[in-house]
Amino acid sequence: MELNKNSFEKIIENLHDGLYLVDRNRIITYWNKAAEGISGFSAEEVVGKPCSDSLLTHIDSDGCNLCQGTCPLAETIADGRSREDEVFLHHKDGHRVPVSVRVSPLTDENGEIVGGIELFTDISNQTVNELRIKELEKLALLDGLTQLANRTYIEREIESRFEEMKRLNVPFGILFMDIDHFKKFNDLYGHDVGDNVLKFVANTFVSNTRPFDLYGRWGGEEFIGIIRCINSEDLERLGNRLRSLIEKSYIIHKEEKLSVTISMGATLVNEDDSIESLTKRADILLYQSKEAGRNRLTLG
Repeated sequence: MELNKNSFEKIIENLHDGLYLVDRNRIITYWNKAAEGISGFSAEEVVGKPCSDSLLTHIDSDGCNLCQGTCPLAETIADGRSREDEVFLHHKDGHRVPVSVRVSPLTDENGEIVGGIELFTDISNQTVNELRIKELEKLALLDGLTQLANRTYIEREIESRFEEMKRLNVPFGILFMDIDHFKKFNDLYGHDVGDNVLKFVANTFVSNTRPFDLYGRWGGEEFIGIIRCINSEDLERLGNRLRSLIEKSYIIHKEEKLSVTISMGATLVNEDDSIESLTKRADILLYQSKEAGRNRLTLG
């Protein structure tokens, strides 16, 4: 069975994975519907532009900008070898989305490399989080702006984790987080832009969480992550990864890239802890991060 050009185009356009093509200069020449859904950018916004031009700006787990360094797509165009990697792309709304990418060279009829093809898959737990949002909405336990759990639900969740620890000896920790200099940011750019920042920070948590962890808005620009089945080393590693992702994320406002940083306090639960002692200890650690210069995590 032979497929004509229209059939191939329909198949590509209806893939569940994002797919785009670039020429040798990494100018985007094609962008399918799934790429629009995963990234938030329409084909009209990206076709004809370099993929690094304030668009996807891939970073790795260490926060390094791949578009300015070892970009898998650029390397494949250079040497003709296919590659696979896991990176974090910039969503139009500002947050970072973890994606699995597969890159292949694009060749002409003579076998000469004329560009590259990148196929990318959203590997966040979006489906799990959408179900959680619907559940929280029914119970009026959702923060309306960020679509995270609100303080009431956070407190209930911590109580549940205490019970789980007592019955099954399952450890947990919390990340207490605050956006640095957020009042100054609001005063400078306005509350509407500030709200967009709160949303992209929240979306970074949602897109990069494990299914059995929970993130919520404690109040204002403060957030809490409740992290199950974890030790102190992994809690610190997870917190710093989120901190780095937020630092490398941004929104576009009047053609200006706007970004923020967060400070964190991270702590594991003790047997004699209560909600009050646990959150107070995390809050003190957060304050120590602020005092030490911000954009850092203090573990204790």
